[in-house]
Amino acid sequence: MRTHDIERWAFTATDVPEAWRKGHDDTTWRTVTVPHDWSVEQEFSAECSSGTGYLPGGVGWYRAHVSLARLGITPGGPVRLVLHGAYKNARVWVNGYHLGRRPSGWARTGLDLTEIVSYAPDDDLVVAVRVSHEDLSDSRWYNGAGITRRVEIQVHEPVHLGEHGPAFTTVAAHADEATVAIGQVVHNELADDVAVTVRHELVSLTSGATHAVEHDVEVPAGGSAPLDVVTRVPRPELWSDRDPHLYRLTTTLSWHDGEARTAARSDVVGIRTFAFDADTGFSINGEPRLLKGVCLHEDAGCLGNAVPAAVWLRRLLRLREMGCNAVRMAHNPHAPELYALCDALGLFVVDEAFDEWENPKNKWWQGHNVYPPRHDGYAEHFPEWHEQDLRAMIDAHRNHPSVIAWSIGNEIDYPNDPYAHPSFSEMTGNNDASKPTAERVYDPDRPDMRRLTTIARRLAQIVREADPSRPVTIAAAFPELSASTGLLEQVDVVGYNYKEHLYAQDHERFPDVPLLGSENGHHHEAWRAVVDNDYIAGQFLWTGIDYLGEAYGWPIHGSSAGLLTLAGFEKPTYHLRRSWWSDELVAHVVTRPVDDDRDRGVRPYVHLPRGWQDGEQVEVLCFSNGDEVTLTWAGEEVPVARDEEAGCWTAVTTARPGPLLLRARRGDAVAQHELTSPGPAVRIAASQWRAPQDAARRVAAAGLLDVGVAQVECALLDAHGQRAGDEALVSVEVEGGELLGIENGDLADTTPYIETSRRTHDGRLVVYVRCDGPAQVRLSAPGLPPATVECVP
Repeated sequence: MRTHDIERWAFTATDVPEAWRKGHDDTTWRTVTVPHDWSVEQEFSAECSSGTGYLPGGVGWYRAHVSLARLGITPGGPVRLVLHGAYKNARVWVNGYHLGRRPSGWARTGLDLTEIVSYAPDDDLVVAVRVSHEDLSDSRWYNGAGITRRVEIQVHEPVHLGEHGPAFTTVAAHADEATVAIGQVVHNELADDVAVTVRHELVSLTSGATHAVEHDVEVPAGGSAPLDVVTRVPRPELWSDRDPHLYRLTTTLSWHDGEARTAARSDVVGIRTFAFDADTGFSINGEPRLLKGVCLHEDAGCLGNAVPAAVWLRRLLRLREMGCNAVRMAHNPHAPELYALCDALGLFVVDEAFDEWENPKNKWWQGHNVYPPRHDGYAEHFPEWHEQDLRAMIDAHRNHPSVIAWSIGNEIDYPNDPYAHPSFSEMTGNNDASKPTAERVYDPDRPDMRRLTTIARRLAQIVREADPSRPVTIAAAFPELSASTGLLEQVDVVGYNYKEHLYAQDHERFPDVPLLGSENGHHHEAWRAVVDNDYIAGQFLWTGIDYLGEAYGWPIHGSSAGLLTLAGFEKPTYHLRRSWWSDELVAHVVTRPVDDDRDRGVRPYVHLPRGWQDGEQVEVLCFSNGDEVTLTWAGEEVPVARDEEAGCWTAVTTARPGPLLLRARRGDAVAQHELTSPGPAVRIAASQWRAPQDAARRVAAAGLLDVGVAQVECALLDAHGQRAGDEALVSVEVEGGELLGIENGDLADTTPYIETSRRTHDGRLVVYVRCDGPAQVRLSAPGLPPATVECVP
C-alpha cells in the first residue's frame, strides 16, 4: 500500500452550492494547508456560544486537485480516500460523484475511489468536501470547523489486506518470550484464485532485532480469506510507560499472476500485557503501576483543533516531566498522531467514544450553568451512527500499545442531564451547586435512566466483538444510582468522576469490580484516595491543559482547569503535582498574599502572583517531595509546617529584600529553587523549543516528527535575568516561513488569533511557525530591543 497525503487545498468559508462539480472554478479561493481549522481564524464574539469558545462556525468548502499519474495506480488495485476527521457534517465528492457523508467530526472515514478513478477524463482528480458547523452550541467544548485532521489517498495492489490492515495483539509476554497474534483478511481483486504468501516481520525500533514468520493462504478470485497468525517472539523488548519499546510490523504479500508480485504495508506496534485488578489496581507486564493521568481536549489555542504533532510533543513531554503517565481522550476519539506520540513516549491511553448517547446534554451558550441551555449535538446522529463511529474508533486505534481501555461514554448518567430516576430527590455533583432547585429534583417527564443500561449493553457488545483484548469502561457521574440500575454491570472497569468518597464502600459492595478515577479534581485528598487504596488503579485529572470552550462567561473563552496553559507553559500547581507524581526530587516555591480570601487549598485556577512588596505579609507555599525542606529569605531561615490538606509546606512571613530560597533534601540528593520579586522587563528572550534527544529519537523512529513546524518560546526578562513582572505587546515577523499563530495562554484575551501581535501573559508567549527550510522570527515590543530567532524545521 502507498499513501499520498493531500495537504494543499483551495478553501472558502462560504457556501457555494456548485462547488461539488469537477469543473468548478476555485482559482480565487484561498490556499490552505490541511489539517485546517477556519473557526479559530475568526474573531471572538459574545454572540457566539460560550460552550464552544465564543468562536463562529458556518459552512466551508475545500477542493483539492490530485494528479492521477503521481498516484501510480496499479490496474485492478483498490484506491481509497481517507479523512481522519472533518468537523463536522462532512459531505464528499470526487470528480463530481457524491461518495457520502459523515456527521461526526471525530470519526475516521474511508471511501472507495476505485470505480471513480476509472472514469476520470483527465489527470486531474478533484476532491471536494463541504463542512457544516452551523449549530455552534453543539458541544460543551471547542471542536473547531474544517478538515481538522489529515487526508490521504491509499493506493493498493490487486491483492491486499483489509482496510485497517493487520490486528496485532499480545497474548502473553515475559522477559524470555512473548506470544503475539496477528489477524488479517487478505483480499483478491483478480479474476483468478491466488496462492498468497504472507510474511510478517517485526523489527525493534530500539535495537533493530528482527523476528519474521510466513504463512500461505489461498484467496478465491474476487474474494477474501482470513488469516490468523500466532507466533512466539524470543527476548521481546516490552512496551511500558518507563520503557516504551516499539516494533515496526511490515506485512508483505507475495503472489504470482503471470509474474511475481508483492505488496507491503507498515504499522508500528508494541508488545505488552496489562491488567486491571479489583484488589491490586493496574499493572503493566506484571508490574504494578499507578495511573497518573490527565484528561485532554484537542485544541491548542490559536491553532484550534488542527494541531501539528510537534506541538503535541512539546505539551506531552511537559506533562511527562511532571510525572504524568496516562491520558484520557476527552470525550471523543482524537487525531491519529496523538496516539502515536503516546506510544512513543510511554503514555497509557483511555480512548473515549461518546459524551452523549441518544439524548442531548445541556449546552451552555451564555455562560456556565446560565439557563436556558441549548440541546444541539451528536445525540441527533447517535441512533443511526453509533455503531459505525464506535467501530471506527476501535479499528483506527487498536494497534496502539498505549491504549488500555475503550470508554463507551462520559457522564452519560448525569442526573437530569437529561436522564432521571425516581430514586433520587436531589443530587449535587461537580457542577450542580449553581443550578436552580427545579433542575436538581426528579422530573418524571425526563427520559428514564434505566434506558442507559440497555444502550450500554449494546455498546459493550460492539466493543467486545471488535476488540476482546481490552476492557470496556465508562466514566460515571452518578455511580450511587448507576450501580443499582445495572448500568455499571455492563462494563469491565468502572470509572468514577469526582466520587472518591465512594471508593471504600463500593469496593466492599462490589469486590470483584476494578475501580478507576476517570475524572478527578486537583485536591490532595483526591490523590490520597488513590495512594492509600491499592484497589484504585489511578486517577485522571480534569484537566492536563487549558482548552477552548466550556467558558464561564464573556470574555473568558476557555477553561482554566489545566496544569499547563493554552500556551503549554507550567502553572504553579504543575509543580505541586510534580512534587506528588515525579520520582525526581522536586523543589519549587511560590507566594500569595495572606489576605487572599479565596479557597486556601491550592487549586489550579487560582493565579498565584510572582511578586511581593517588601514588608508585605505573604504566605509561602513550598512544593517538594523531599524528606527535609529548608526555607530561607535573604539568608534568614523561615519555619515551615506541613499542610496535608494542600499537600505542601507553608509559612506566613514578612517579605524582605533578597531572594526566597527553598532547599529540599532526600538522601544524598539536593534540589533548590530561588525566587525574587520580578522587576520591569528590559529585554525579550526567545528560543526555538527542541525535544530532548531521546524523545526526538523515539518519535523520529516512529515516523512522527513534523517537517516544517517550529515553536518559539518567548519570555520578558528583567535586569537580573528573571521573568519580568510586567507585560508587553509583542509583534512577530517571519521571513522564510509562515506565522501559524501566537498564543499567550490568557483566556480573557479576545484579540483575534489571526493578528501578528499579542500581549504576553505572565511574561510569556509561544509563536508557531511553518517553514520548509531555515526561517527567521523577529520579535519586537515597545521600549525593548528586538530579538531574532533563527529557526530550523
